[in-house]
Amino acid sequence: MEFRLLGRSGLKVPVLSFGTGTFGGKGEFFSAWGSSDVAEATRLIDICLDEGVNFFDTADVYSRGASEEILGKAISGRRNSVLISTKATFRMGDGPNDLGSSRHHLIQACEASLRRLGTDYIDVYHLHGFDHLTPVEETLRALNNLVESGKVRYIACSNFSGWHLMKSLAVSEKYGWAPFVAHQAYYSLVGREYEWELMPLAIDQKLGTIVWSPLGWGRLTGKIRRGAPLPKVSRLHSTAEQGPPVDDEYLYSVVDVLDEIAQVTGKTVPQVALNWLLQRPTVANIIVGARNEQQLRQNLGAVGWSLMSEQVERLNRASQRIPIYPYWHQNQFVERNPLVPDVIG
Repeated sequence: MEFRLLGRSGLKVPVLSFGTGTFGGKGEFFSAWGSSDVAEATRLIDICLDEGVNFFDTADVYSRGASEEILGKAISGRRNSVLISTKATFRMGDGPNDLGSSRHHLIQACEASLRRLGTDYIDVYHLHGFDHLTPVEETLRALNNLVESGKVRYIACSNFSGWHLMKSLAVSEKYGWAPFVAHQAYYSLVGREYEWELMPLAIDQKLGTIVWSPLGWGRLTGKIRRGAPLPKVSRLHSTAEQGPPVDDEYLYSVVDVLDEIAQVTGKTVPQVALNWLLQRPTVANIIVGARNEQQLRQNLGAVGWSLMSEQVERLNRASQRIPIYPYWHQNQFVERNPLVPDVIG
């Protein structure tokens, strides 16, 4: 397993991590992802550790805390061998302060996550989204206090806009507080908007990218093709509206090329899609999920080999889309505003 530094931190993480959104299966949304209990979760984590994947991602809102609880039980007795990433910000109760990135909620949420995980520290603690109502200074000071207390080792964010992220980094630098070392973001062969602003920002600020939903919300599993119905088991049946939108014809054109390259390389469609991401700038880690051992082992097969440069270029061309303003305009001024190499053309 290859390990990469997480942004400008000294922490090395495996290029693949295991996402535990499939643990618990509480509620219609998360039951569509999976419903692993402690026994199955322990088996999946055993496989991950055997393959060098020691980084596990969860969040307090995943099955309303059940994902964290199951993960904590599954890693019991081997906490020092694993890295844990979890998140806060989204609603976890009915009260007016049971959500957001206020000092009140973040400290409460962190302590609750620690209890559910059965640990006294979190390796990477994310803001799950941006809170427009809480001053950035309040949020970042609270996170810095959590770092100084030893309850959190590193902080990161998720689903931020470029200005959200840059303002946060500037405030941390101004006061000498712990900065975000990573941004957990959606990025896939059928979702390349990340490249327009967030990737150049990450390059400039030396942020690591942790990719969520690298298979386009289940669209690049190899089971969805032109003229074929959705597979019987798919999160798209009940969660498509909550995931990233993808035009059908665009999806099919990308899958056509993925199919051809998969046949040539002897790999599967998802393995090719994941390997393409591993060659993108700023990507430090890709979160892979699995309902069962078969899916997990297939995803683990995305490492240990590399697509050829011409195969990467074919995938780039097939998945390329005209960016929105101001990015299409900036792309015309390459003499003084160079494009990210080998990404946007």
